[in-house]
Amino acid sequence: MIKIYLIKYSTTTVELVGIYFKIYISFIFTMQALVNLNNLPIRVIVATKGSLEDFKNSNTGKSLISSCQVTSAELKLFSSNTQGLSQVYNQAIDESISSPAILVFVHDDVMITDFFWGSRVRTGLQLFDVVGVVGNKRRVPNQPGWIMIDMQGALDSFSNLSGSIGQGDFFPPKKLDYFGPSNQECKLMDGVFLAASSETLNLYGLRFDPQFQFHFYDIDFCRSAEHLGVKMGTVDLSVIHQSYGQLNDQWLHSYQLYLKKWQS
Repeated sequence: MIKIYLIKYSTTTVELVGIYFKIYISFIFTMQALVNLNNLPIRVIVATKGSLEDFKNSNTGKSLISSCQVTSAELKLFSSNTQGLSQVYNQAIDESISSPAILVFVHDDVMITDFFWGSRVRTGLQLFDVVGVVGNKRRVPNQPGWIMIDMQGALDSFSNLSGSIGQGDFFPPKKLDYFGPSNQECKLMDGVFLAASSETLNLYGLRFDPQFQFHFYDIDFCRSAEHLGVKMGTVDLSVIHQSYGQLNDQWLHSYQLYLKKWQS
């Protein structure tokens, strides 16, 4: 009896030590990741058809300049750009292997109306691996957009949506679309504003698919993130988008490519 008791006690002790050790290691890695995150610079990635001067006078350029005293950020600008967003975004990710940063992928017609947007991004990345401003907490088969659930343009229930975004050319926006509370885990997010640590993207090998030059590049990216186990979610961040998406022939072609790739 004594021998059996000692063996049982020893095994349990080893198991407990193993569990506590795993928890300790997980905690250390988590804290190290947070330290690394806070030390990383913020690098904004923007592709635009215009020149550098055009960008400086755009809503995106002016809003970045106006907030620079509060939110310091590097700018990786692809001016006079003729490539797809996936290509230039991937180039920025590849370059970050030797120069890590928090990468912020933003459209060239977005006004960031929050001086503290950098702090909001950093806080969001403590909860999620990839953050955005609006998204969907679920995904249904053959979904043609983060907010649309079918080809007839039906919008998903607001109970499944998260985040907010302004629409218009100035502040206050012409329209504010509020879809629900932020800081929610999402399956799909709008690519108008996405941010992630380059170390996370390179660790998982997460990239944008070059076959999606504009339409569906963001939805496909989210599918890839989900497949790799990368956690996505929304943050409280005030931005205004100047344009709406266009459901044209290029969009339809990209949707067909998307369905062919994912089969749903």
